[in-house]
Amino acid sequence: MSLTFVGGSHRTVPIELRERLAFSAEQAAEALARFRTAFPGSEAVLLSTCNRVELYAADEQQQGPPPPDELAMFLAECRGVDPTSVGGVLGGDQGPAAVKHLFCVAAGLDSMVLGEPQIVAQVKQAWQIAQQSGTTGPLTGELIQAALRAAKRVASETAVGRERLSIPSVAVADFAAGVFERFNDKRVLLIGAGKMAAETLRYLADAGARDVQVINRTAGRAEQLAERLGGTARPYADLTTEVVTADLIVSTTGATEPVVTLETYLKLEPSRQGRPLVVLDLAVPRDFDPRIGQRAGVWLYSVDDLGQACEANRQRRQREMPAALTIIDEETRRFMGDLHHRSTVPVIEQLRAGWNETGEAELDRLFRKLPDLDAAARDEIRRAFDRYAAKMLHPPLASLRSESHTGPPHGLLDALRRLFDLRD
Repeated sequence: MSLTFVGGSHRTVPIELRERLAFSAEQAAEALARFRTAFPGSEAVLLSTCNRVELYAADEQQQGPPPPDELAMFLAECRGVDPTSVGGVLGGDQGPAAVKHLFCVAAGLDSMVLGEPQIVAQVKQAWQIAQQSGTTGPLTGELIQAALRAAKRVASETAVGRERLSIPSVAVADFAAGVFERFNDKRVLLIGAGKMAAETLRYLADAGARDVQVINRTAGRAEQLAERLGGTARPYADLTTEVVTADLIVSTTGATEPVVTLETYLKLEPSRQGRPLVVLDLAVPRDFDPRIGQRAGVWLYSVDDLGQACEANRQRRQREMPAALTIIDEETRRFMGDLHHRSTVPVIEQLRAGWNETGEAELDRLFRKLPDLDAAARDEIRRAFDRYAAKMLHPPLASLRSESHTGPPHGLLDALRRLFDLRD
């Protein structure tokens, strides 16, 4: 029994080729159906995301699954790509290296953003597609479950995925949440309707924000963003009024001059009646005069403040890598040990069957010679035989388990077969 993988990611495959090799869910199902016909008896799981395409194959038979180069050609042919163009960029591996690679992928350690959690859902989806396509089996089943277990350990035992790396996520979770305990009772003002504004609004919605006002110089864009993400569009002329009523302001415009000057804020400040105000100024140049941050009750953060927090988070994630890789190594050894131990099952079953058959024959002979034994005595003798057989079998079985943790116990298996005259 063996495992193989082939594939490439943002680290090894240019985006132009990744686009051509990418599989939709429907295309992945078609490819796996084709795999089932081309490689009968082998199991397969196809993982395709915006940053990677990887094919994992397994086979319990002695010949094993197709080698990586053959799998690479298969992927290329499925997508209509010249196989010669993938030879230098699609890499592969077998055995423990393939297992460790998948575990790293599932834990987000091979992602563009270290520790990103979306990959776990993508691995689960790839497994579901493979199940529906009929290319799964005991080996891939155990492999995927072990990968998810490794990912869970990395997420719970290290801080690799806990540090936020995007400016919007840091703005909401680290800065705004540092002032407000909750957002469901706060009025949010979003100034600007670009990509940064939309991403920040999504984080705010996830954090519980419900009362969101969107203002943009182009009213149509404000209306589109508000409709898409559950906010309310306001005319740009209402800007100062909305600043008065807001608890949290996120500003992301492309203006060349401050949208809210110190003079403007000083005029409206009395109307706020001392209520706390958090301003996340994500614009460059800045939308809010930085001196506003010196006013009582105002927490004003610029994109530089947020960027520094992001970089500090990146460094903390990197420091967690050794601990995460230690977990991956432990889980890889655990999986490979279990896999190797599976190869001993036929020999173990033959050993036990042989001992049981011999024991039953001897018990029958003994009971015929001692016909006066009652049922209780017979049961006691039978239990003694069973204990004796278990104790005699324990040393070779323990040796098999121990040897399985260091590699395939081929030598010990061959020796047991010869010693006990076991047949395949």
